[in-house]
Amino acid sequence: MANHWGNSRGNSWAINRANTEVNVNTERVCDSLRTSKNSVNFDLMRHIFSAFATLAFVAAVHAAPASPFIEDMTWVEVRDAQRAGKTTIIIPVGGTEQNGPHMALGKHNVRVRVLAGRIATGLGNALVAPVLAYVPEGNITPPTAHMRFTGTISISDDAFKSLLDSAARSFKQHGFTDVVLIGDHGGYQSQLKAVAAKLNKDWTGASGEKTQAHFISDYYQATQTTYVKALRAQGLSDAQIGTHAGTADTALLMALDPSGVRGDLFAASAREGVSTGTAGDPRAATAALGQLGVEAVVTESVAAIKAAVGKR
Repeated sequence: MANHWGNSRGNSWAINRANTEVNVNTERVCDSLRTSKNSVNFDLMRHIFSAFATLAFVAAVHAAPASPFIEDMTWVEVRDAQRAGKTTIIIPVGGTEQNGPHMALGKHNVRVRVLAGRIATGLGNALVAPVLAYVPEGNITPPTAHMRFTGTISISDDAFKSLLDSAARSFKQHGFTDVVLIGDHGGYQSQLKAVAAKLNKDWTGASGEKTQAHFISDYYQATQTTYVKALRAQGLSDAQIGTHAGTADTALLMALDPSGVRGDLFAASAREGVSTGTAGDPRAATAALGQLGVEAVVTESVAAIKAAVGKR
């Protein structure tokens, strides 16, 4: 998935590619001048032209905003970002599950990563942890819920909460003052809340303690309320909107990463329904409709995080 915030690895690749293009364009200009009647030091002109073009491109690349994702950063960069005021860390929780024949198993992981990045940018003082892609998805043996479909990965509730707890405590140890939990899947919202509550209970009253955990239910609720209302306003029925892999679910992924959607299978998913993992009708899904959900999630999450942190 494209990184909309830029990172050092992407910048290096872009600079190398730009250097190649600059050299090609320089040769073309020099060839044109060679055929003219003017007397020009072509080698000198080539070096000057190339140097100025490369410097201009490098300046533009490095002017791009830094990535909010700590997995794109070195430890020194994370430390320096903290010192510059980025003391909030967002832990985005996704899940690896079936999403009908027409959507990729990593739907939740893709969406929550991109949305967390935009939320962090909106806050201005936040970084984003790696996505937690392993979550409870039903009993493993015998399989229940989404585990009945090939590719779904499930872990126990205890393992899930332990992983979240340890991640949050790691960030506290590193000096983050606000640890934010957001989740793209409805099934574990209560567990995110419970983990945040336990962390705050353990941290409250400690001498000099500054760190708090925040479960932001608004992230998921925005997809169930504001987004659904917006889709209804566009003329969609609840049957089309659906509860899993319908228009709402599918359009939201299309707005963020359309490569995870198989549009040629929309009709089959609608026809086969829950037997192949679809509860709804994805045929009306478009990226434009999904953008309604993107705006709702980002706007409401940013406001909720600011409110939660402001209660200190």
